[in-house]
Amino acid sequence: MGIVVCLEEFLLEKRPGFFRRFFGGLWNGLNFTRQLVFNLVFLFILIAIVASIFSGGEGKIREKTTLVLDIKGEIVDQYSGSPADVALSRALGEEVPETQLRDVVKALEEAAKDDNITQVLIHLNGFGGAGVSTLREVGRAIDAFQTSGKKVITYGEFIDQTGYYLAAHGDAVYMHPEGMVLLEGLGRYRNYYRSALEKFGVTMHVFRVGRYKSAVEPYLLDGPSDDARDADRYWLNDVWSVFLADIAKARNLDVAGLSAMIDELPQRLAAVEGNLAQLAIDEKLVDGTKTPDELRAMLIESGARDDDKESTFRQVALQSYVKRFPAPMPLPGSKHVGVIVAAGAIQSGSQPQGTIGGKSTSDLVRRAREDENIKALVLRVDSPGGSGFDSELIRREIELTKAAGKPVVVSMGDLAASGGYWISMTSDVIYAEPTTITGSIGIFGLFPDASQTLDKVGLHTEGTTTTWLAGALDPRRALDPRVGEMLQTMINAGYQDFIGKVASSRGKTKEQIDAIGQGRVWSGTQAKERGLVDEIGGLTDAIADAAKRANLSDYKVVYVEKEPSGFEAFVASMTARISAGIANSVGSAYVPSFLRSSQRELQRELKLLEGWEQQPLRTYAYCFCDIR
Repeated sequence: MGIVVCLEEFLLEKRPGFFRRFFGGLWNGLNFTRQLVFNLVFLFILIAIVASIFSGGEGKIREKTTLVLDIKGEIVDQYSGSPADVALSRALGEEVPETQLRDVVKALEEAAKDDNITQVLIHLNGFGGAGVSTLREVGRAIDAFQTSGKKVITYGEFIDQTGYYLAAHGDAVYMHPEGMVLLEGLGRYRNYYRSALEKFGVTMHVFRVGRYKSAVEPYLLDGPSDDARDADRYWLNDVWSVFLADIAKARNLDVAGLSAMIDELPQRLAAVEGNLAQLAIDEKLVDGTKTPDELRAMLIESGARDDDKESTFRQVALQSYVKRFPAPMPLPGSKHVGVIVAAGAIQSGSQPQGTIGGKSTSDLVRRAREDENIKALVLRVDSPGGSGFDSELIRREIELTKAAGKPVVVSMGDLAASGGYWISMTSDVIYAEPTTITGSIGIFGLFPDASQTLDKVGLHTEGTTTTWLAGALDPRRALDPRVGEMLQTMINAGYQDFIGKVASSRGKTKEQIDAIGQGRVWSGTQAKERGLVDEIGGLTDAIADAAKRANLSDYKVVYVEKEPSGFEAFVASMTARISAGIANSVGSAYVPSFLRSSQRELQRELKLLEGWEQQPLRTYAYCFCDIR
């Protein structure tokens, strides 16, 4: 018995030390493993950086090289997210589902002067589309490249009409024998929620000014009103006519013939027994069909065989090529035209690239104004609008920049409507493409009432307040008519402020602007005819105009973007060098266009609701008129 007691006392006395030693040893083992893994990763990164530095980054372009414009995803003015995210994704071999317009244009400009670039291949399999105005910018860049005497070959398997717009500008257009080319026209469809909201017992109170301000119609109707349908048809037909005319000119075809082909597609397809490739050849949309191996053989013959892979042609991919021409570093005394991209919905605060922030975009304009090297500013707008308040913050910074003596030129891209027009109107001059979607001068407000929804499940919201207004903006309660009256008064005042600023900026009366406002959307051509736009042209034209207004003959173009932190800049720089020369040949996953458009529309609806949640009395200058 005594021995047992002594043994228990011994174990109890020693147990803390035993567990301490056991878990201490386990922790030391884990700590050693963690340090080992961290050091190995650090060593790998260090070796990669040193190797990239001593290897000189990009290798020399050899003679008879083909520049491959392997456009990934949508063509955009600016990447969504941070530069570090994009660079890191590329370094890890991940697909970046966007291609910057400036990269495509720069690559074509440099390739035209590069004696080692023999030809260009535009490969469309990974292309995710672009707005018509963006397509026209790329089309002009292709045309300019061809003046060098070098050829452009375009190839795709399943080519939709945005891809075909680019393909048509090539000297030769080829498609896969089992592929297709589809021209279908432009359309604008939206989801309508009235019946669904009724089923759930949600009442969406809408406050607006503008006979044609159709952004709110999905909450009120199950389909577009006659006014909205007529207005949309007017500008859609104008944009489509330009689109068809551009294709017809590029392929030496007849516009009427292209329209007839679409109208008679079932009969013409039946005539070739369903052979889509043969139909494309018969309609002169393509010059022939080629399998991938036949395409490679043709490019080897017109260019050169690859030194490492004999089965393919000597080539350099778009991103690898454009890295050779980095943006100019600002030097003391240098003269620049600054470009700020304002793309996406306009929201409050600081927003990442791909969204316009009232604060972040205002900060960029202010930074450009205070930069002594920037002598003129171009605001590149591609926005459906958003928060009226944040639109005004940005417009005010543009006004201050003009007052500081720096010319401000606006270049409208695919879309510059409602709030997108608001931030544009105070500039010295507005450029738009004929196909730009603009106007939509009108505002609205939303207030959801979910009190009936809660009633359906037996939930009720009641309480005690000191004034009638306390809690009146709670969506769980029915909307007080006095709140509705307040909101409509605010909307009316906001609209008068909007058209007043437009009238002042455009040298017109409020009555004249009201007549072409009312939320109505116009094409770029129609907007110019009505005095909302000054010139028809693209980004290049706007930059040249800004330089002329600042009396610049020798200047560099710099993009004024959010400055990355030191670490972000390091990551972007190092990962770009590490991944230099690695060709990314993986095509982006196919996503049906109807899913892309539905996803985009849902994201916009959610942005509106997010803005309402932050500030229930917010007014919106927004246009659901994107046709990408």
